[in-house]
Amino acid sequence: MPFPDADTRIPRFLEAGEVRLDLVHRDGRVEACWLGLRPREFELLWRLARKPGERLTRRHLLGYPPAPPPATPPAARRCVRPGRECGGLLALRVARIRAKLAPFGLSRMIAADARGGHFLDAPDGPCAAALAAAPPPRPARAG
Repeated sequence: MPFPDADTRIPRFLEAGEVRLDLVHRDGRVEACWLGLRPREFELLWRLARKPGERLTRRHLLGYPPAPPPATPPAARRCVRPGRECGGLLALRVARIRAKLAPFGLSRMIAADARGGHFLDAPDGPCAAALAAAPPPRPARAG
């Protein structure tokens, strides 16, 4: 991966819906709670947050270079790591991130696309974390 130009600024923080990603800590927070993301989980969530709502392919999310042209022999086109097929690796990382977002009611933030790949589905509106932590509403009094 090439380095950015000297005048290109990379932000320290990136908002992914209600999750604030911190590039220095390489972790995300919901309100004051750190998620405890692993480095590869952080990279995947950062990639999704840079293009919210846009479908990203499996290769892009795993950080692989773009697929070679079709004239390349099939053996060179495979997306394989020793002992692991890249789809299973992506599914594992997405599942781990969703599990870390679940206590805040944000596990559906990473959505799968029917055509393959994933996208960040972070709607605007009331904070799901605040709604999950809020006490249940009191029943209305009669009369």
